[in-house]
Parts: sequence; C-alpha cells; structure tokens
Amino acid sequence: MLKRTVLVQSATLAGLLCGSLLFNGCSGGSAPGATPAASGSPTSTSGSSSTSPTGNSTTGLTISSTLPAATEASSYSTTVKVTGGKAPYAFSVASGELPQGLGLGSTTGTISGTPTNNGNFSFTLSVADSGGLSQQQPLQLAVANPTVAPAAASSGPSFSNIQRAGGWGQFGQKGPNYVDCSPSPCNGISFSMKQGVSSPSMSGQATEFNVGGTAPFADGLWNNHLIGPASSQGMADDNQSIVPGLHDFTYDVYFYGDNFGASQALEFDINQFFGGMGFIWGHECRIVSGGEWDVWDNQNGYWKHTGVPCHPNNNAWNHLILKVQRTSDNHLVYQSITLNGQTSNLNWTFGHGSAPGWYGVTINYQMDGNQKQDSYNVYLDNLTFSYQ
Repeated sequence: MLKRTVLVQSATLAGLLCGSLLFNGCSGGSAPGATPAASGSPTSTSGSSSTSPTGNSTTGLTISSTLPAATEASSYSTTVKVTGGKAPYAFSVASGELPQGLGLGSTTGTISGTPTNNGNFSFTLSVADSGGLSQQQPLQLAVANPTVAPAAASSGPSFSNIQRAGGWGQFGQKGPNYVDCSPSPCNGISFSMKQGVSSPSMSGQATEFNVGGTAPFADGLWNNHLIGPASSQGMADDNQSIVPGLHDFTYDVYFYGDNFGASQALEFDINQFFGGMGFIWGHECRIVSGGEWDVWDNQNGYWKHTGVPCHPNNNAWNHLILKVQRTSDNHLVYQSITLNGQTSNLNWTFGHGSAPGWYGVTINYQMDGNQKQDSYNVYLDNLTFSYQ
C-alpha cells in the first residue's frame, strides 16, 4: 500500500515521523524515550547436519535418511542413496520445498545448486523404481549461516544484533493521516515486540514483531535511535560532529515470517538528519499488492515503484541487505537491494527533504496490516547496521 504519500514535507512530517524517525524538534508530539542497553558482542550460529526419521523398506526400497549440511551462498551437491527395487529410479519432491537455489535431479537423485538462504528445511522425497515400487522419505537439510559476510555487506564500522538492543520505540499508524499512536492497543491497532526469542532464531536471540487489531490496513512501526540524542548504542554525538560526516549506510537483516499472506507490506528504513535536512531512505516490500520493492522519494513525498521483485519465503529465514548513500552535494542514492542472494542495483538519486531542528541517524522496521487486519508475526535476527 502506498500510504505515506503526503506526509513527508515540513510540518506534516512531524505527525507521521516524529516518534518514528526523529530525535527532537517534533511538533504535535514528543520523540519516544529510549533506554540505552548494552547489546553485547555479536553472536552467530552455523547449521549442522540433521537426521530425519529412519527410512523404511516396506515396499522393497530404502532411501538414505540423512543429508550433509550446506552453506548459504556456497555451491552444494549430494546424491540421495537408494537401495532395493529395480533401476532406473525416478525422484521427486512429494511435499515441502528444497532450500531456494537448490534443485533435484529427477533421474539422478542429486540435490545441487547454491542455497540463497539459511535455516533448517524439511521436505519429503518420493522415489519410484522401474518395476512399479515407490517409497517416500522425510528429509531435513541444514543450510548454515556463512562465516564470511557476503560481498554486498559494508566494510565500515557497524552495530550488530540491534534486534536485541534497548531503545526500540513502538507505534501504531492508520489512515488517512498515519499519525503515530502508542502504547498498544490504540486506534484499533495492536502491536508488540518480544526480544530474546530462541526459536525461530539464528543467533538464539531473535525478536518477534506482531501487528493486528481491528483497523483495516493499519501499521505497526518500530524504530531505534542509533547515533545522536537517545542513542541506544552509546553514541550521543553531543557536539554534533559525527552525523554530518556519515555518507554510506548498510541495513543488513534476516527476517522470518510464518504467514506473509497476511502482510500487506514490510518496510525497512534508514534515516539521517542534520543541518535542517532530512534523508529518508525508505524501502517497502509490497507483498500483497504486486510483490515488488518501492522506494521513498523525499522531495515529492511518494513511493516509487522499482520493478524489483520482492517475494520472501514463508517459514524460512530471508536475508536482506540494503545499501544507500548520501552524496557530497546532499542527494540520496538508493544503491542496491539484495534479497536472498539476488542483488538489484538501482543507483537512483533523489533530493533530500526538510527537517529543521532534527538530528541523528535512526532505523525503522514496519509491518502493514491487510484489509482484515489479520494478526501476523515476523522475526528479525542478526540485524546489523554499518556506517561510514
């Protein structure tokens, strides 16, 4: 839904973005409080091979019940072993799905390719022999988180595991004005976040976000002040010397949804404010209406279609990397969007907005409800923000 099209110019910015993006200088409301908390050192996990229920041979066919682990973004190949029956064999996936990027050889039983996301994937393999016998075998394939950051990630300084940090503000929004409300429930919107979730999780400390309620097409919005007043990362920048010098940013996050069909859209934003200028790099994945990424035009106040597809996988971890830049003449550049290993280079340039009195660097995460405002959950993990 392209909802925030008239709300990013001067005075109207305050109503929509005061709580959600900005540190101070807000009219018609005050910025949310943020309690800094030590986020600890980054934690990463790697998958290990999993064993599914043992295969049986009631029809004369026996199928191997274990598969070696794979690693995201690395080439993978293994062949399912079959004994008994009469060759040649025919292989197919009876239920579930292989990890994205992998395929099954219908005559060889070879699972190969390059997985583009990590996690534990369950599916059932079916094998039929040339004599009319058939057998099914539940299997699991673990895809590990790579130990080396993808090439698309930034090499600058960064904040890691922000999803488990303090300082998160929570707000509800609904049309036609999309003014922040809090606490939940408010204006027919319910929203919540729960930190320290161990499953589903990659680090063991994911954060669960939920939106629901009774107001159709309403949103839940969460933001965190990273640099500047109320910084959750201990970088208050009291003399205002850091923020004006920053120009390249990367938003790197894994997200997991158990029912993306209930989501109108997901939004991931990077925001920078100094010298009366507002730089809002808004990225919206329109799940229901088009399966496409939109980006925010600061000066003209509307979402612009990119033509870049956005189809996150249900019940699996999706890896998103957003790279943006502020140019030396203070323009915003949307450099690239990488989802599950597929990079789309935009390099689109826009003018900045106006934000007198506001200062700092923040990030947003937002979930939009559908027409029925069905409740749904999305989990964030390994949320890293890089800057330079």
